[in-house]
Amino acid sequence: MLRTVAIAHYRSLRDVVLPLTGLDVVTGANGTGKSSLYRALRLLADCARGDVIASLAREGGMPSVTWAGPERLSREMRSGEQPIQGARRSEPVGVRMGFAGDDFGYLIDLGLPQPGGGPTYFGLDPEIKREAVWSGPVLRPGTWLADRRNEMVRVRSGGGDWEHLAQGLRTFESMLSEVSDPVRAPELLTVREQVRGWRFYDHFRTDAEAPARLPRIGTRTPVLADDGADLAAALQTIREIGAVEALDAAVDHAFPGSRLEIEQVGGRLDLSFRQYGLLRPLSGAELSDGTLRFLLWAAALLTPRPPALMVLNEPETSLHPQLVPALAELVVKAHEETQIVVVTHSRSLIDHLGAAAARVELVKDVGETVIDGQERFDRPSWNWGSR
Repeated sequence: MLRTVAIAHYRSLRDVVLPLTGLDVVTGANGTGKSSLYRALRLLADCARGDVIASLAREGGMPSVTWAGPERLSREMRSGEQPIQGARRSEPVGVRMGFAGDDFGYLIDLGLPQPGGGPTYFGLDPEIKREAVWSGPVLRPGTWLADRRNEMVRVRSGGGDWEHLAQGLRTFESMLSEVSDPVRAPELLTVREQVRGWRFYDHFRTDAEAPARLPRIGTRTPVLADDGADLAAALQTIREIGAVEALDAAVDHAFPGSRLEIEQVGGRLDLSFRQYGLLRPLSGAELSDGTLRFLLWAAALLTPRPPALMVLNEPETSLHPQLVPALAELVVKAHEETQIVVVTHSRSLIDHLGAAAARVELVKDVGETVIDGQERFDRPSWNWGSR
């Protein structure tokens, strides 16, 4: 299980160290940094898929995603006694992200390209300056397992000495995606596969042309796609090899007296929703936006193949308030098998999750996202090391 997530100099997240307990709710007013935290977690997952540089480039490159305030905010600046102003930098510009869990930790340090590298059309792309993998919750000299600085990767040998594992790694390639040695660096493979298994679900489409509304060729689908296009197949997979009782209970809780079925016509699967009081079932194309969205969340959360981590971004969006208690039950049920982070501003969802979830509230302090009530000695231990 992940215990800590750390983000530095990414948008408003100048220096955030977030403790995790297993089922965590991140909340806060609009503009406090909830979406930035969600994106930062996705960027961490992109490292293992070799896509972190492209993801940052799609956000406008390093100039668009780095912290826009001064390197350090003095007490006088925070109190208003002194105007907000910059000073000569003591650290290089960069974005740093990392996590630590029961078994391993990982961090990545992204910076600006070195000048004098020759003409290029990709000057906004960041470079990977450093990566590290360690054992346990905190990076220390004795827990260090793998280290990447610029183009070179080294790992700890069985005797505790450093040995070079790879050289010539390009600045846009992560060691998680590019280095594979099950004998000398099994920890890299373990971390890579763990992070690649993380799942992220955002705002599902429910408009008339939404992929989830269309009948599709059905194959066993233990993991719902990000866009929900294979919804009918995912729900049928739950019926055949998953938590079918939990699925039926969730549907009945959300829509009393209703029943969900899957129809197969010519190899294509479609939803068949029998609602109390209607003489015929409704197809996927006929469902209301809220009903379809709830079924999408049910398919995602009751997956027969639970990931190490699932991150949900504002799952209550477009749901009627009466559906929120059933959604909360789905989240708690899913937590029995996987670690979950819920990003939300729904007071009702937070209340219905109750004591099962730890709550973290983000607030803004002079443009910087901070965790409400977290004092200096409340922060989990974290060490970025140096480039």
